[in-house]
Amino acid sequence: MPRILAIDYGQKRVGLAVTDIEQIIASGLTTVHTKDVMSYLKQYITKEKVSAFVVGEAKNLDNTPAESARFIEPFVRRLKKEFPDISIHRVDERFTSKIAFQTMIDSGLKKKVRQNKALVDEISATIILQSYLDSL
Repeated sequence: MPRILAIDYGQKRVGLAVTDIEQIIASGLTTVHTKDVMSYLKQYITKEKVSAFVVGEAKNLDNTPAESARFIEPFVRRLKKEFPDISIHRVDERFTSKIAFQTMIDSGLKKKVRQNKALVDEISATIILQSYLDSL
């Protein structure tokens, strides 16, 4: 079975997470620089089958698009163009960074490790993906 790949898109970094081949468990994959994300995805997809992308949807508390949505939407359009055979699903990403940071604290990571924003982005992508899997 192909994997599902989640994307937590940011202006500087993009957190990535994938499912196992049974599409049951979400695991952090990596964090890449925003300018490198398309080439990374192309390379990854040549090695692994991916049936769907799950992209975080930035919203404010009142359900309106957040400021960062203006950067995410062009990325989603490009993703559709580059990978027309792979479906794209959107998942509300409100509070994922806060949840990711709290997860790091709860798991006992030292303060120095918790300051690694790339790790926060990867955990956020994992939370987005697990949220999508739970909704199925």
